[in-house]
Amino acid sequence: MIADLWHFVGGYFYDVFVTRLDWWAYVGIIAQALFTGRFLVQWIASEKAGRSVIPFSFWILSISGGLLLLVYALYRRDPVFIMGQSLGVVIYLRNLVFVLRERREEREKASASA
Repeated sequence: MIADLWHFVGGYFYDVFVTRLDWWAYVGIIAQALFTGRFLVQWIASEKAGRSVIPFSFWILSISGGLLLLVYALYRRDPVFIMGQSLGVVIYLRNLVFVLRERREEREKASASA
């Protein structure tokens, strides 16, 4: 019984990670790595600052990973994934606009006081 289960699990993982591993799967893996990397960036920046920080690179990774995951989802025709990534990319872009606006205002204040 355990041998059968082991054979089934091994066959499943072989099918998923060897047989079905095509170019699009690599796109999805790269996209997911970018998307996951943003959490590492945010965590490291927050640990260094001793408070919650969301650095600019977090939004760049969010947009890059989100767009690539959206392309992957569109190719795979996954409606749940498409809806989730579409909304996410809009939110990441909007947050990036806020960050860029804040940076511009800070530069203008610094140049006005100089």
